[in-house]
Amino acid sequence: MDTSITIVSFVFFTALVGVITWWLTRGDQHGTSAGYFLAGRTLTGGYIAGSLMLTNLSTEQLVGLNGAAYKDGICVMAWEVVAALSLVIMALFFLPRYLKSGIATIPEFLETRFNERTRSITSFIFIFAYAGILLPIILYTGATGMIGILDLQNMLGLGDVPTVLGMETDWFLLWVVVWLIGIIGSIYAIFGGLRTVAVSDTLNGFGLLVGGALIVWFGLAAINDKFGFDALSNNPVTAIETLKTANPEKFNSIGGLDSSVPFSTLFTGVLLLNLFYWSTNQQIIQRTFGASSLKEGQKGVLMAGFLKILAPLILVLPGIIAYHLYHETLPMESKDLAYGKLVQQVLPTPLAGFFAAAIMGAILSSFNSALNSTATLFSLGVYQHMIRPSATENEVIRSGKWFGTIIAVTSMTVAPLLAGQDSIFGYLQKMNGLYFIPIFSVVLIGLLTKRVPAIAANIALVVGFIAIALGYFVPTLANLLAGPFREFHFLGVVFASLIVMMLIIGAIKPMNTPYEQQDSGAVDMTSWPLAWPVGIGLIVIVLAIYGYFADFSVLWTAASN
Repeated sequence: MDTSITIVSFVFFTALVGVITWWLTRGDQHGTSAGYFLAGRTLTGGYIAGSLMLTNLSTEQLVGLNGAAYKDGICVMAWEVVAALSLVIMALFFLPRYLKSGIATIPEFLETRFNERTRSITSFIFIFAYAGILLPIILYTGATGMIGILDLQNMLGLGDVPTVLGMETDWFLLWVVVWLIGIIGSIYAIFGGLRTVAVSDTLNGFGLLVGGALIVWFGLAAINDKFGFDALSNNPVTAIETLKTANPEKFNSIGGLDSSVPFSTLFTGVLLLNLFYWSTNQQIIQRTFGASSLKEGQKGVLMAGFLKILAPLILVLPGIIAYHLYHETLPMESKDLAYGKLVQQVLPTPLAGFFAAAIMGAILSSFNSALNSTATLFSLGVYQHMIRPSATENEVIRSGKWFGTIIAVTSMTVAPLLAGQDSIFGYLQKMNGLYFIPIFSVVLIGLLTKRVPAIAANIALVVGFIAIALGYFVPTLANLLAGPFREFHFLGVVFASLIVMMLIIGAIKPMNTPYEQQDSGAVDMTSWPLAWPVGIGLIVIVLAIYGYFADFSVLWTAASN
């Protein structure tokens, strides 16, 4: 009976999002590039904020970040809280310049600032990174997460069955769930366009916030020795006081030297990766290009900033709760199992289907957003720009749909093959660093200077990629990064070196005519009057959070030793 309730509620909530999304977007115009790739530039602040948040949230974060909190405590909130600072910079500095140009992709902006070769290099880098790395990993981690949370092998009665259709049950389930997620996500991304993605993201985002909050509530109730629906009478204040008293070392925002996010890295690699992710990563910021106005875009981005400040409640606190409850039985090397165990132990069975649907929404959001961005980059950056410059709007859109379909099928085929790989999350982060840092340095120089030439940007893209690859994969250099010179600091050094190199080239061989950005007139550029006050308020809140939880004695002790 419990299994039936879980399955029915999961299917119901997942289908409900699909039906509501169809109803809200049934009249959308997808016959033009702007309509299909940029939602007709009609997105308002709420949709932008919801889509930004859920595109970012995934099983990797729910499992991985809570696992990191299980080991290191609250200091890992840096990945969420520091993101609020990046979103402020995006809203006040990057977004006005992007919308003024009327662009649909980051490579398109780089062409207007530098040249066609810069656009081509960045387009291919993004497409390769999304299609070859990001999409298969989203599908694989999402499928394994769903199988674990729903306990599908036992739920479907396959626990004692060695093979299904000649395949091992684990392998069979992985293939089935990967293709299920891929097909549903492809329908949103390929046939619906950006607005469909944004609307479904917002609806799923609401479900995920509710589901994540429920896990925290029932987890705190477990600390008060309340389980099941008795937890509804929980007193969270008492539970948090118990948690802090029993585990004070987990509530220090200043990470130790051996933590995954040492405090010093907040000012180097962590900040740079956050800035790229929230201001330059096509997969994330494409929905801001679809804003109906600068005012709505700034509202959405800053609203997402406030949500990122609250995100540690569902992405960090459960990990600390799990440590309090299970540290005697769950070894530290199994920290990534902490969130799943907490969910299975404290969530009442009738709510399991709803939470699984919320997790499914997060997975779908990450997948369909990355797929939509990949199709956009190909259609506008490769097909229209390089293959058929004279293509009609319908041909451009059709090329995106066909390319998206090919990439989706390829990703669904490759994803199950990742099973058995070691440190897949570490591999993803390394791959991200390869293109995050070079592209961000070029975008920043493009925005802040007027005479640095295209040759400087093109060299920086290639040199940056090669330098980071050598640092990661050459054993001698990799061993250095495993010591005191952390990978995050290494990324900071590469970034600074690329900036200096481009400025030197610009001083030696400046452009004859300084770059002047032109207003495309595509978007109303009236700024939100509250943008600066809200942005400053967010910065103050972030500093206050770090100050409240900071214990600098950890750093002093480490320095004295």
